Amino acid sequence: MNPTQNKIRRQARAVPLERHQQTFQPLQWIIGFALLIAMLIAAGAAQARGTPESFADLAEKLTPSVVTISSTQAMPERRGPEGFNVPPGSPFEEFFKDFFERNQPQQRRRPTSLGSGFIIDKNGHVVTNNHVIADADEITVVLQDDTMLKAELVGRDPETDLAVLKIDPKGLKLNVAEFGDSDDARVGDWVLAIGNPFGLGSTVTAGIISARGRDINAGRYDDFIQTDAPINKGNSGGPLFNNDGKVIGVNTMIYSPSGGSVGIGFSVPSAVAKPVIAQLIDGGKVRRGWLGVRIQTVTEEIAESLDLDKPIGALVASVSEGSPAEKGGIKPRDVVLEFAGREVTEMRKLPRIVAETPIDKAVDVVVWRDGKKKVVQVTVGELREEKVAARESDGRSDKDAVRMVEELGLGLSSITPELAQRFELAEDVKGVIVTKVSPDSAAAEKGIHVGDLVVEVGQEEVETPGQVAEKVAKAQEAKRKTVLLLVEGQGGLRFVALRLGSK
Repeated sequence: MNPTQNKIRRQARAVPLERHQQTFQPLQWIIGFALLIAMLIAAGAAQARGTPESFADLAEKLTPSVVTISSTQAMPERRGPEGFNVPPGSPFEEFFKDFFERNQPQQRRRPTSLGSGFIIDKNGHVVTNNHVIADADEITVVLQDDTMLKAELVGRDPETDLAVLKIDPKGLKLNVAEFGDSDDARVGDWVLAIGNPFGLGSTVTAGIISARGRDINAGRYDDFIQTDAPINKGNSGGPLFNNDGKVIGVNTMIYSPSGGSVGIGFSVPSAVAKPVIAQLIDGGKVRRGWLGVRIQTVTEEIAESLDLDKPIGALVASVSEGSPAEKGGIKPRDVVLEFAGREVTEMRKLPRIVAETPIDKAVDVVVWRDGKKKVVQVTVGELREEKVAARESDGRSDKDAVRMVEELGLGLSSITPELAQRFELAEDVKGVIVTKVSPDSAAAEKGIHVGDLVVEVGQEEVETPGQVAEKVAKAQEAKRKTVLLLVEGQGGLRFVALRLGSK
């Protein structure tokens, strides 16, 4: 074969290949462009979900603003053997007086709580949980460098379990934690919890936001952030930081059958905490708005009967006489859909919205009445504890109807129609309803929950919180260390022996 023939054959073979490349070149461009888009999307997703390389810089910056809170309570003085008295004027009077004074120990103090807190301004204001400093006679704030400073209680709010303390910096340069906006936080965001678990000292843990808006029946204004960042006893009152180093929550309690972290912790959102803290600093107490209605959940059946498209809002069951609601024209069977420009998507949101509304402010309320929307104007009143007690007591005395039995760590209430409906109790049920459980109490450790019924105390039936308190007092007088309760919960009846706390 001569060179000319070889050249022709090579050209012949080359033609189909060139044609093939020309044919698929547009397809290659399309595939390449699609791959590029996919890579960019994957990179963005990886950036959104990726684990931070390290929290070290953030932890180093934030840890100095977190403090340890230690509170102590005075124990009763002992004057000598009970019943031993020296007659006045006796020659041995001075001898025995000197003997007892020399051998009598000084008034003892015992630590009642050890928790966490964080500094919020250069003036020395410190935020913590109310249950950390409850019943304390003396409060000490321990800085990261182990500097110990006496603290004064500025104010506290049991409803949100928040408290504000004040320390004198004495020329020290305080590290301040800044609040962020918890409303911007999303499920899946990374968070840091810094505190003093089990008294070990400054500890940093990381996790994500597991859920928002949790209602765990701890109080009327539940709106917790749930996180899986390990939180244990002693973390109470410490801050929950976002990735920008801003406080978006105050770590308050955990769910744990064992008492240790199981990855379910709860924090008060900064959106709830900030106005409470501001009021405590300003006046030492929190003033909340009051509407004066009893409300219930709008079920699908109720929504259908009222010609509502879907079950939203808060159904007004009754209106208190002389209340802002009555004066504003709100009526039973109204469904509150909006209050002060804020949508009421579900029943439990209304109390929080009303509470956060400024007192004496006139606001528009959108209600569903007679198959259509109607706007009424209400001037918000001030919520007072006596109004709450009267609302929950259903005509009984406050002493008998609503009570906190500190020795058990339980808030108790007699059965009222409102509570019976809230906890879906049978009409013939008997006992006392648990309305609050102190997080660090023996009751919490034994798994007693809000909504449980205390049926018996010391093998005797009870129907009012007053009866429970009386039986606990008798057990203490008999120098018993525990008291036996018969409790009915979701799992049925069970006996629970609770340690009696000392006051």
